[in-house]
This record gives sequence, structure tokens and C-alpha cells, in this order.
Amino acid sequence: MKIAIILIVALLAIIAVFVIFNFLGNRKLRLAEEEALRNRTYRPGDPFSSADDDAVHGNPRDLKPSDLIEIRGETFAVRGTMRLTQDGYVWTENFIDTGTGRKAWISVEDDPDLEVVLWQELSGVVVTPGPPTIDLDGRRYAFDEAGNARFTSAGTTGVSGTGNMAYQDYQAGNDRLSFEDYGSGWECARGEVLSHAEYRIYPSNPAPEA
Repeated sequence: MKIAIILIVALLAIIAVFVIFNFLGNRKLRLAEEEALRNRTYRPGDPFSSADDDAVHGNPRDLKPSDLIEIRGETFAVRGTMRLTQDGYVWTENFIDTGTGRKAWISVEDDPDLEVVLWQELSGVVVTPGPPTIDLDGRRYAFDEAGNARFTSAGTTGVSGTGNMAYQDYQAGNDRLSFEDYGSGWECARGEVLSHAEYRIYPSNPAPEA
């Protein structure tokens, strides 16, 4: 009888210790979550930052050769990347390929908010940059900006490793029209702005999970 009582007391003591540790552990977790929420809510920062979307869909600023990017359900491989700089301002242009015949470009810039544009090269275009507006395929594009930039290239891009280029950009709503010259005359491309929900990035060497 005494042994049974001792066993019952010991069991109750173990249960009590388990309950106490479980309570303390849950309380510590709850306090940590509340602290994280306070830090997120009240810390200084840009309320329109794309950091949360980048965490879910991948950061397009980090695109590099051999990465994969899914756009509207179609998967492309990044074959080459150009990094362009002008007076301290930096943006990238990435040559992408499905491997089944479709090729395109993805440009990524912060101006000041993140803008990701899917570009398709145009051939046989008779219009040239310069005027304040350009009419193409029933769409009128207004002049946006022009300049000269220095570029470095990695992977397959169709240009040399480094050099200079000129550009003139036009826009109409979320549609874009761009002219670029890498030394052999103006090349034209038409683009459309992508939302975060329209693409997802799969890095070739993702960072290890914590």
C-alpha cells in the first residue's frame, strides 16, 4: 500500500513539473511573438517595402544565370544577366529562355519602388526614338527618360563583358517601350510591368534553411 502511495505521489509530482515547464515554455513563446510583432509594427521602415513579397516569391534583384523564374505558369531559365549603372543608380536586365523556343528579358529596378518588367524584343520596327510620343500597334507611348549607362555582363547576353550603352524609354500605363544601343544601332523591345503575384523565383543555390 505504501509503495502504491509513493508511486502515485511521484507520478503527480512528474505531472506537476511537466505542466509547469509547459506553461513557462508557452509563456516564453507568447512573449517572443508579442515582441516580434511590436518590433515589426513600430520599428522605423518603409510601409510599402517589398520585403515580405520577396520572401514569398523570391527577390528579383538577386537573379543570376542558372536561376529559374516562373512567370504566369511558364518556367524560364536565366541564361545571362547584365548589371547597368548610371551616376550611382543600378538596375539589371536578365535574358531568360524556356528552352522550347520562347526567349524574353526581365528588367529589375528600384525607381524608387521595385519595378519588374517582362520584355519581348521587336523586329522590323520602323519607328525610332526621339519624339515626345511614339505610336506603335495602336498604342501611344509617351517619352519617359533617356541616358547612357555602363554595363557588365555575365552568362549569355549577346553583348561583350563590359561596355557602354544608350537608352530611351517610353511608357503607356503599365506598358513599356524601350530603345537600346550597345554600339550597333537601336534595338527595340516592348514590355509589361509584372506584379509580385505573377512570378516566382527558384535560385540555383538557395540559402540553407536556418
